Amino acid sequence: MNEFVERRVELTWRQPKRAYDVVIVGGGGHGLATAYYLATRHGITNVAVIENKYIGAGNSGRNTTIIRSNYGIPEAVSFYQRSLELYQQLEAETGRWMMHQRKGLLWIAHTEAGVRAERARAEVNTAFGARTEFVTPREIGEICPRIDLTGGGVWPVLGASYHVDGATARHDRVVWALAEGAMRHGVDIHQRLAVTGLLREGERVVGVETDRGPIAAGLVLSATGGHVTTLAAQAGVRLPIRTHPLQAFVTNHYELAFDQIVASSNLLFYVSQTARGEMLIGAEIDRQPSYSYQSGYHFLQSCSFRAMTLLPFLRDLRILRQWTGICDMSPDSSPVMGETGVDGFYVTTGWGTWGFKAIPAGGEQMAELIATGRTPAMIAPFALDRFARDRTMADRGSAGTH
Repeated sequence: MNEFVERRVELTWRQPKRAYDVVIVGGGGHGLATAYYLATRHGITNVAVIENKYIGAGNSGRNTTIIRSNYGIPEAVSFYQRSLELYQQLEAETGRWMMHQRKGLLWIAHTEAGVRAERARAEVNTAFGARTEFVTPREIGEICPRIDLTGGGVWPVLGASYHVDGATARHDRVVWALAEGAMRHGVDIHQRLAVTGLLREGERVVGVETDRGPIAAGLVLSATGGHVTTLAAQAGVRLPIRTHPLQAFVTNHYELAFDQIVASSNLLFYVSQTARGEMLIGAEIDRQPSYSYQSGYHFLQSCSFRAMTLLPFLRDLRILRQWTGICDMSPDSSPVMGETGVDGFYVTTGWGTWGFKAIPAGGEQMAELIATGRTPAMIAPFALDRFARDRTMADRGSAGTH
């Protein structure tokens, strides 16, 4: 069934032109979504997406596929709720099966401080459109019976916020559907084409230099994951971004009976089950900044131990494979979207551990900015100049950011 559906995807490859209205650097989810919405919402199709490897080769293909909007500040809740809603309709809009499945997300609290935090999360979420409620240990046991409410006698479960609309989707299918939709409307997507620099006329960015020659552009958007600071520096922009590895792993197959997503801010892990029955487990970013994609045994040991504390059945499973992505982290753990202060050069970055869930809304909002020249109200709080204005958007609303 999977092979049949994937073979239906029609990707039309073309040779690069010498000039485009918009050049997007980075063929991951955010770059492709911006191109898709430029074409479908605004009729702007003289667009090129340039990817150094293959589409989805970076963090879009190395994430844990969770979709949620249960963040801790109003601006983030509204933004991610918009993305969650766009995901819910994206299969019907593109005509492609992305294996989108609503599961519900339990965010477990093990301390009194944690209980207060999850109660507050539920209140903020509800006020700004995300369906989240606080649930007691008894209710948690009914929602997900496989949770050990005693926490191994060390981390007892005292409550949780339950994000009803938490979901997952297949990452590569999201990438293919957005690429196909953009191509169908005339967007050019170029794989194995490396951007080596930016073209400038005075203070304005007017295109990109590639390993196959220059490409002129009316506007350049950096949607790269990792190395974004290097590209931005060529435009004279210093970004407050540090890049950290983020590891994850899956086990062998388990009976298809784990229907929820479970996370714990105290134990610093999250787990869900794939469509094939594998248990998918991740945790916080590596402390040391790095561009490395190497995985390590220490992560497997520590993360597995924490996960088994809450979910004892994991002891009977074996680790099947492990991988690493790299996360661009901002100082306030919120994304950076929009203008950079340099004419002709925009960025969408700082996605940290929450980039996959933001793909539709991030692409939609950046497309609106590019098409209209006006920053949409939804992403205005995440502008780069918030740091200079001392208006940071501090939100460590993820187990991966701790």
